[in-house]
Amino acid sequence: MTGRLQGKVAVITGGCSGIGLATGRRFAEEGATVVIGDLDDTRGPAVAEELGGAYLRTDVTDPDGVEALFALAKNTYGSVDVAFNNAGISPPEDDSILTTDLAAWRKVQEVNLTSVYLCCKAALPYMLEQGRGSIINTASFVAVMGAATSQISYTASKGGVLSMSRELGVQFARQGVRVNALCPGPVNTPLLQELFAKDPERAARRLVHNPVGRFAEPTEIANAVLFLASDESSFITASQFLVDGGISGAYVTPLD
Repeated sequence: MTGRLQGKVAVITGGCSGIGLATGRRFAEEGATVVIGDLDDTRGPAVAEELGGAYLRTDVTDPDGVEALFALAKNTYGSVDVAFNNAGISPPEDDSILTTDLAAWRKVQEVNLTSVYLCCKAALPYMLEQGRGSIINTASFVAVMGAATSQISYTASKGGVLSMSRELGVQFARQGVRVNALCPGPVNTPLLQELFAKDPERAARRLVHNPVGRFAEPTEIANAVLFLASDESSFITASQFLVDGGISGAYVTPLD
C-alpha cells in the first residue's frame, strides 16, 4: 500500500536519528511532507533534503522554539496533520533514585515530558481549526511496568507522557483530533547502544526478558507510528499502543 499519508504534513521531533529518522523516511514514502525539529544542525538539513521537507533547529524544552516549529509547518505547507512528539533523552546520570540527583531528574523531565506538553500545546490549535489531526507521543513500555535496573526520571517521564496522551485523547476526541501514546520496547537505536555499551550487564539483564529474544529495529517502530498517523487507525485514540515484542505481557520467556 502506498500514499497512506498523501497530502498530509507531519512534524517530527528528534527526527535526525533512531525512531524519528526511520519514521520520517516511512512518512515520506507514504506521501507526507515532513518537518523535522532537532538540535543536529549537521544532519538536519541533509535529512530534510532527503525527505523533501524542512528542518528547523529546535530546543523542545523552549516554548518559543516549539511554537516556531509548528508554525513553520503550517505557514510553509498549509496544515499540521500529524505530530510525532518523539524527542527524548536517557542520560547515564539518571539511575536509581538513591543516586540520581535533582538536576538530572529535572533535565530528563524537561526533555521527555515537558517537551511533549509544549508540542501538544503548539499542535492542537492548528488541528482543532482543521477539525482533524493525529498526535503520537513517544512513551515507553516502562510506563506500564517496573524495572530493577532503574532510570527513575526516564520511567516517571514516560508514565507522564502516557497519562497526558490519554487525557488529551479523551478531551479532543469529538473535535477530530486523535492522541495516542506509542510505547516501544527496547529499540536498537544509537541511544540504546550507547547506554548498553557502558553497561553490558544491564543490557543482558533486559534482553533475557524479551520473548522474541532481540531488540526492535527502528523501522518496526516506524511502521507502528505510520499506522497511528494514518486514517487506518481512525477509531484509535487515548490508547497505550504497545510495540514491545511481548515484553510487557511476559512472565517467563521461551527457552532457546
